[in-house]
Amino acid sequence: MMAYIIRRLLYAIPILIGVNLITFVLFFTVNTPDDMARMHLGMKRVTPEAIEKWKQERHYDKPLVYNKSTDGFAKLTDTIFAQKSLALFAFRFGSSDNGRDIGHDIRQRMWPSLAIAVPVLVMGMLLYISLALLLVFFRATYVDTWGVVLAVMMMSISSMFYIIGGQFLIGKFLHLVPISGFDTGDAWKFLILPVIIGVVGGIGGATRFYRTLFLEEIHRDYVRSARARGLSEMRVMFVHVLKNAMIPILTGVVAALPLLFMGSLVTESFFGIPGLGSYTIDAINSQDFAIVRAMVFLGSVLYIIGLILTDISYTIVDPRVRLQ
Repeated sequence: MMAYIIRRLLYAIPILIGVNLITFVLFFTVNTPDDMARMHLGMKRVTPEAIEKWKQERHYDKPLVYNKSTDGFAKLTDTIFAQKSLALFAFRFGSSDNGRDIGHDIRQRMWPSLAIAVPVLVMGMLLYISLALLLVFFRATYVDTWGVVLAVMMMSISSMFYIIGGQFLIGKFLHLVPISGFDTGDAWKFLILPVIIGVVGGIGGATRFYRTLFLEEIHRDYVRSARARGLSEMRVMFVHVLKNAMIPILTGVVAALPLLFMGSLVTESFFGIPGLGSYTIDAINSQDFAIVRAMVFLGSVLYIIGLILTDISYTIVDPRVRLQ
């Protein structure tokens, strides 16, 4: 097991290095520090002195990858690449272009994102898998047919409809919870509506996906053997079929793991939740590329961690995987 985990960790290193290099090229070669200064200062009548001052204040006045004006190892370390890109591997995110500590902002904003993402993930998985098993249990009946029709209808509706409709119905019309905003004292009041909408918005696609997985398993030999031993259909579904479908289910969970910390860009923006999702959107709108770079790198790290955890969980569900 340990050798398997070490091998997966070694696979992750070149991926993270590649993401870091691509991010550096996109942000500093395609969009130079001079371009960043002009975007922040205004494209019209910006003097070279103002550009240089802006770059010096934010440490963008150094060479990109090689500093000829210094001696020794500083030729490589006293550069934008070393201080802005390589520093991310030590989780030194530095300061944003407006002077705020990015690391401090991330530590503060990750909790509202977790408060939304964790309930949505847990409640959603339980609901989606239960509904999918229910449809497969009543397969080839009206329950299954209309369930699939309803799932297709729900997955065809934009997430914006659920957000706006939920804000109007639950928040404005029924006055059950606030429409938007956030208060640490009564945080639950502001999180109920985003969580409900997050769960409801994923019912259609997730239920249809899991139903397909379970239908593939229901016709396998081990299911027929279980029925021949006299096991009830309910036990076959919830014990044997569900257990053998765990690998593709775990694969689907991987995509959701980064969102536990990164938050939902759309949901947090519309509900005014001060999480990492709205943090990223605000940085894009204000063209604060330091924050965007940090969030891209953090998202890559979390996604790779999710892949590794999924590989480890594969070995628990199916020990044959560790031999590959």
